[in-house]
Order: sequence, then structure tokens, then C-alpha cells
Amino acid sequence: MGDGRHEGHLGAVYDAGTPDQIAALYDSWSASYDDEMARAGYRHPTVGLALLARHAARGTGPVLDAGCGTGVLGDWLGILGFAPVEGLDLSEGMLAKARARGSYAALHRLALGGALPFADHAFAAVICTGVFTTGHVGPEGLPELIRITRRGGPLVLTVKTTVWTGGFEAALKGHPGVEVVEETLPYVSMPGEAGTVPSLAVVARRR
Repeated sequence: MGDGRHEGHLGAVYDAGTPDQIAALYDSWSASYDDEMARAGYRHPTVGLALLARHAARGTGPVLDAGCGTGVLGDWLGILGFAPVEGLDLSEGMLAKARARGSYAALHRLALGGALPFADHAFAAVICTGVFTTGHVGPEGLPELIRITRRGGPLVLTVKTTVWTGGFEAALKGHPGVEVVEETLPYVSMPGEAGTVPSLAVVARRR
């Protein structure tokens, strides 16, 4: 099992102490992020997309990509027929890359963990990959994502195992607004990055 120690941009964002620090670090990383994560063999977007396609029909929308980063998922969601797709991220630098792809109906500079400016049940599905991880967001990000998901809609989440066992599992499975319908085995999200702690992916259905 990885020890969670990383160098470079990844180590810096994992060690950041506040959302503003995380946003600034992702701003500076945005230009090289896609190339670096591709070299690391980053799996979260692919796993999340596969689970969404399993639990939501083609044409489902609107879909929220929560923590959209540079917008890789926006491209893929469109290819598979999910529309419209909106994205949110706390980094303006990452949002600029996502905006340039032209795959999103709307993009929002927002941080998970606090109130979100969307109506109850605003989205038919929510996907959130790579956000519930070291130094980022924990169970405090769940209630708002659940609130804005339409009844019957799926929430697809990837979660670092240390976050999962550190209170996330209890918060998700204990929330009266959702039912967990699928949970993957643990997997290494970045096999090309030494030290990576395993994650898992989970699908919760809004009640």
C-alpha cells in the first residue's frame, strides 16, 4: 500500500491547508495538469464515467461534474450523450482549461464543503471524481451534493480509502437521503505515481 507521500504539484496540493491555498496551487498547475496526470495513469475519471453510464441512461441531464478540473469528463460525458453538463471547481485556472474545451453548458467557481447556489433536486445526476481525497474535501461536502440531486438520480463519487474509513462511509451510508447501490473494490488511482494510497468508487441513489 502507498504511503501517501508525493513530490511536485501533487504533493503540494495534498499538503495545502486552506481552500484558497489549494485553488492557488491548482491555478499554477493547470497548464501541465493533463499531461502529468496522463503520465501517472490517472483512473478516477474513467472509473467514474463507467459507473455513471451504468446507473444513468443516455440523455440524462442536467449532470453536474463537481470538481471538474480541466474538464476531461465534460468531453467524455458529451460523447456518451449526457446533456447538458455543468461543472464546478475552486480553481479559476482549471476552469479556464475546462472552458476552452467547450463541453460545458455552464461552469461555476465554487468550493465543495459549504452551501452551493443550486436549487433542491437541480441535477439529474452528480459525478465527483478526485475530490474526496487527501487535503481536499471530506464528508462535509456530501450534504449539498445530495440536496441538489434529483430523486432517483445517482451520485457517483471516488473516495480515498483513508477518507472513506475516516468518517466518509458512515456519513454517506447514514444519510437518510441516499441509498448506496454500488461500491467498487479498492484500486490505485495513479499507478504511475509511487506512494499513491488506494481509493474506491461508490454510487449512491437519491431517495
